[in-house]
Amino acid sequence: MSFLSIQFISAQAKKKPAQAPKQIIIENSDNADVNQDLVPDGLLLSGNVRINHDGVVLTCNKAYFFQKENYLKAFGNVQLVQGDTLFLNSKYAEYSGNEKKAFATGNAVLTSPDATLQTDTINFDRNIQEVFYNTKGTIVNKDNTLVSKSGRYYVEQKKFQFLTEVTITNPKYVIKSNHLDYYSNSGHTYLFGPSTITSKANYIYTEKGFYDTKKNLAHFLRKSYIKYDDRRIEGDSLFYNRNTEFASATRNVKITDSINKGIVKGHYAELFKLKDSMFVTKRAVAINLVENDSVYIHGKKLLVTGKEGERILRAFNNVRFFKVDMSGKCDSIHSDSKSALTKLIGKPILWNGESQITGDVMHLIGDNKTRKIDSLKVLNNTFLISKDTLGTGYNQVKGLNLFGKFKDGKLHDVDVVKNTEVVYFMRNDANELIGINKNVSSKINLILENNAVETITFFNKVDGDIFPEDELPENARKLRGMVWRGDERIKSKDDIFTAEENELNEKLIKQGKDEEEKGKNVPMKVRKETLNYDKKKPAAKETAKNDNK
Repeated sequence: MSFLSIQFISAQAKKKPAQAPKQIIIENSDNADVNQDLVPDGLLLSGNVRINHDGVVLTCNKAYFFQKENYLKAFGNVQLVQGDTLFLNSKYAEYSGNEKKAFATGNAVLTSPDATLQTDTINFDRNIQEVFYNTKGTIVNKDNTLVSKSGRYYVEQKKFQFLTEVTITNPKYVIKSNHLDYYSNSGHTYLFGPSTITSKANYIYTEKGFYDTKKNLAHFLRKSYIKYDDRRIEGDSLFYNRNTEFASATRNVKITDSINKGIVKGHYAELFKLKDSMFVTKRAVAINLVENDSVYIHGKKLLVTGKEGERILRAFNNVRFFKVDMSGKCDSIHSDSKSALTKLIGKPILWNGESQITGDVMHLIGDNKTRKIDSLKVLNNTFLISKDTLGTGYNQVKGLNLFGKFKDGKLHDVDVVKNTEVVYFMRNDANELIGINKNVSSKINLILENNAVETITFFNKVDGDIFPEDELPENARKLRGMVWRGDERIKSKDDIFTAEENELNEKLIKQGKDEEEKGKNVPMKVRKETLNYDKKKPAAKETAKNDNK
């Protein structure tokens, strides 16, 4: 076996200014013989062999020492020790005093205060303080077990680097990657390229990330997502605390509810798994599938709480929503999946087709079995308004309360009760105006087809008449309190956002693309929140301590 033919080819480094190499010193050997057949131009050392070279001590059972070449071949119980931090054990080793390089094979074991590496063959370049191996290796420390096909260890940095199939096994999770840097003293792990982290709690994918294996804190970039049993959270930047099962996402955030087929988007989100809660802001929108149609709900803040089947969606501040044939606005929304009740709170307004509906209190009631909208309830100061199809007037129905039933996703049967008033432009089959109906009654029923009034029926104490157009003045054609707000109507899913929010969205998306382009070949910078998260939140720190006990 030739020392020069086996190794030292792969370790290329900048050489220091040439200095005369120090000679290997034999400190002990029970026997020293000259055997030209076995050790040409060298010494055969046996029994408690101990040599010293520039701060390294090597011991073994037997050695061939070639003084002229200043190198050694060691056999049996070989141990190379550098200071009190690095121990290299093997069955066989070679050491060059001139090159300051060592080669060990046969159950090779490298031990440092923080980790132990076991593999078949290990190379150690003392000039650059690097250890490398190209055979399957297993690294074990207090918290983790790492297995890889090859790797490199930087002694001074206490860093392992793996560029081919590596697996980190922890009692709580398993990390797999093709490019991983692991710092044995801190437990910090940097992931590059497609990497996964699998645990009972979730599944994580990233192509650039950081994981603190001691504190269980992580920061992921580039095509990253965290997948739970019922949710998947993704974004340009993800922070994760395994101790508290807390995750946050920044920019281009998308949270998918795989069970309810719902999606929440925004540019910042927080997910508290143990509390079954989620908070989203910065152009936040919740998208839910209802009757094979998507409902878009937007507010400055979205909060989703509760377990599957009992979830509650709250949207705050200038809420807007859109669904084909229906849209609306209000101050806030409270939607309960268990009761299938959605409350539009604070100045609610609803557009159903071409009709505008307002009132003090507005509720949409669904059917949990069919997942369809079933009915509408409007309480106090109810107004239903639509433009006359051909003229400039407005059809108006006013009353105390409104109760509507949906059919095939569209408002079909509507009752307006108590102190009802109506102004209605009546047209024949040829769409000719035959008069304006203005009256009061105790109840009005409307049957709608394709969001247009098909029939209108008045009940009890009807008082009014049908007026020819020229006999009813303009000021009498509007009921008191009537306000048409057609210019505010939300006609598409894009209309739920303000111009300022759209501008912010474009800015953040561009910022994300620029950062991605600039950072393709730049080592990731772990944000301060990741490394100092437990310091900022004592509760999380305490939880982490308890989990580690």
